Amino acid sequence: MAYPDLRLFALEDSRRLGERVAAALGVPLAAHEERDFEDGEHKARPLENVRGTDAYVICSLYGDDHRSVNDKLVRLLFFLGALRESAARVTAVTPYLCYSRKDRKTKPRDPVTTRYTASLFEAVGTDCLITLDVHNLAAFQNAFRINTEHLEARPLFIDHVLQHWSGDELVVVSPDVGGIKRAERFRESLEKRLGRPVAAAFMEKKRSGGVVSGEAMVGEVEGRTALIVDDLIAGGTTMARAAAACARQGARRAVALATHGVFARGAGTRLDTPELERVVITDSVPPARLDPEFVRRRLTVIDSSGLLAEAIRRLHEDGSITELVWD
Repeated sequence: MAYPDLRLFALEDSRRLGERVAAALGVPLAAHEERDFEDGEHKARPLENVRGTDAYVICSLYGDDHRSVNDKLVRLLFFLGALRESAARVTAVTPYLCYSRKDRKTKPRDPVTTRYTASLFEAVGTDCLITLDVHNLAAFQNAFRINTEHLEARPLFIDHVLQHWSGDELVVVSPDVGGIKRAERFRESLEKRLGRPVAAAFMEKKRSGGVVSGEAMVGEVEGRTALIVDDLIAGGTTMARAAAACARQGARRAVALATHGVFARGAGTRLDTPELERVVITDSVPPARLDPEFVRRRLTVIDSSGLLAEAIRRLHEDGSITELVWD
């Protein structure tokens, strides 16, 4: 075994991702048990010795038709607590971290659930949390009092773009003002890899009472392949509107690049428009709610297991993961 003191677990719906991470690391997934009881309670425990080990638990915290996000969160917390009893270090690997969008008060007496979620991980003795492309990095970093490692899927997306559209004139588009910094970081990295200028644009967006409005596009997209960059797709309205705005401005094509494909009910219908040529996501959340025909025609899923495995390897060896995050 390459790392005798490392234990890698993957809970329930994250098992397929966990298997790919384990293969990339060259280690087997550690055995564990998950049991449901008649009254709705559950139990999860490791089935092998973890005393003195460096334990990692992969569990992407999204809700689906099988379990709610709250159920998955509690199961992960309890399992981390069980490992904490004897493991030397316990790390939660949550490619999609729930409640990271509610990071500030937008209305009077609002909850700040990002901070409350962080407190739960701290309470069960988690030493470190690894996640991928949170909604607001500054809020995430300020919420946690334990060590956190924030990874970005940007290099994975850039590799994909270079494989398919490197010969096009490109423009990186933020679908709203709040995502400009994310899009600009993507544009700078892409420009560096291409060795030539890449244009930038952003779209006006207002949201009130769940209704999205705003039509203005700032930037030059005419004749270019528009890469619409965001951290996640939920309802699909934001991406569909951005693609339509790019088309009105004469873009050659529009491609959506989003790390987390949460895809609420109806998202596939909204995204299945002629203005949006392709939707590209990572495997942090399986696209189970989408129609299989839409998945076949319009969706590309990028494997993030190599990135996660490399982060785990470097942490286990007490190495630096800076070059995974910074260009």
